[in-house]
Amino acid sequence: MPGKVRRIVTGVNDAGRSCILSDTLLPTADVGPGDPVLVGLWTTDSAPASNKGTHDPVPDGVITRIPPAHRGGSVIRIVDLPPDARRAYTPEDIRRRGCKTTPERSARHPGFHATDTIDYAICLEGEVWAVLDEDGTLMRPGDVLIQRGTYHAWSNRSDRVCRMLFVLIDAEPLKGH
Repeated sequence: MPGKVRRIVTGVNDAGRSCILSDTLLPTADVGPGDPVLVGLWTTDSAPASNKGTHDPVPDGVITRIPPAHRGGSVIRIVDLPPDARRAYTPEDIRRRGCKTTPERSARHPGFHATDTIDYAICLEGEVWAVLDEDGTLMRPGDVLIQRGTYHAWSNRSDRVCRMLFVLIDAEPLKGH
């Protein structure tokens, strides 16, 4: 089903045996045709993370903030980036989700932002431009970008959706950035 991601979570049962705690299609809400899809898969509150218990921090597949909500935390999500021609978000949407923006960068691309994180961005399907202040590069399936807290945007200049996997880990802010 396009837009949905199967998430399987393991844990330990009362007998101390490993087991599957959940096997779910996320997000649980309906995804409209052409809507951007942000599938939150998991978050942690600190490092090292705790694997105790059965608490699911993202039961509905929705993580509203882009960076981790807690110092030392992490986020993993899958994002379906629609073509730029169908983009429906604004710089204010990006700021509300916990990102830094600047007017001059937002004028260049409404998705230009920075977070105090180190991000592992993996292109799974399609293609997307990673746009930076000074340059950019086209990413295709299998390409990995290590995003180190710098201002950037994702520009899908194709006519089809690009599916990306992002892992964001809390990091110290860059000085003067």
